[in-house]
Amino acid sequence: MPTSRETILAALNARLLALPSTALRGEVLPERVPADGLLILRDGEPGEPEVTLSPLRYHYQHRAEIEAVAQGTDRDAVFDTLTASIGAAIAADRTLGGLCDWVEAEAPRPVDLPVEGAASLKAAVIPVMLYYSMADPLA
Repeated sequence: MPTSRETILAALNARLLALPSTALRGEVLPERVPADGLLILRDGEPGEPEVTLSPLRYHYQHRAEIEAVAQGTDRDAVFDTLTASIGAAIAADRTLGGLCDWVEAEAPRPVDLPVEGAASLKAAVIPVMLYYSMADPLA
């Protein structure tokens, strides 16, 4: 049985898989970036929880990351579509079906990365804050 944390990350990944771009979880950047762009979800850091007693609850502000990558002559437009689609997927259900108290993405800081012998990449890491509580930090 998966932990609450894994269930939340799987739900976020399912949102990304529903987008028109290629989405992966925890994978290395492939040699070729698909024309519609690439998203890679990184599990990130749950951080130190705040703890409340009676009942005992651990409150996390988990920082996951989505790497958004576009390549080709229209990489600016593809990158813009990628980031807008991530925002729309998160805004459609900010609780991931009730698994989280709140989900919020931060603005990307895109960079252009040269690739020897190929079109440059436009990429950014998009932090996604997942706010949730659980009764056990290992559950």
